[in-house]
Amino acid sequence: MCKVSSTVHFVTRSVGGPQSPRAHWVPNTDVYATDNGLVIKVELAGMRSDNLEITIEGNRLRISGNRPDGCRAPKCSFLVMEINYGAFESMLELPPGYDLGQAKAAYLNGFLRIDVPASQTQLKSTKVPIAAGD
Repeated sequence: MCKVSSTVHFVTRSVGGPQSPRAHWVPNTDVYATDNGLVIKVELAGMRSDNLEITIEGNRLRISGNRPDGCRAPKCSFLVMEINYGAFESMLELPPGYDLGQAKAAYLNGFLRIDVPASQTQLKSTKVPIAAGD
């Protein structure tokens, strides 16, 4: 599996199009295989599920949203700042053998969990004919 922009903290492309806010961070994500498929677990503390969006683009899963920063004083001077706020996006490219169309998501206690079942259809190997040259 390949996680696109897994180590990038400041994503420079727009989230959702040219008129939308920029993505500024990528949340911590675990992906692991089970007997039934894949589990994707994303750490998103301090968010509401209605601030999250999950979309499927081919074999890619895009998780995006916006974590608001509404609890700090307007005039403050940080000594340490490690919590990311604002727009985010994470794009996961899944290997063959998983059915994104049957994925199920749940958000609980600051974690988004997405279960992607293994595909029931097996890919058949097919020979590609080679045309004879002139």
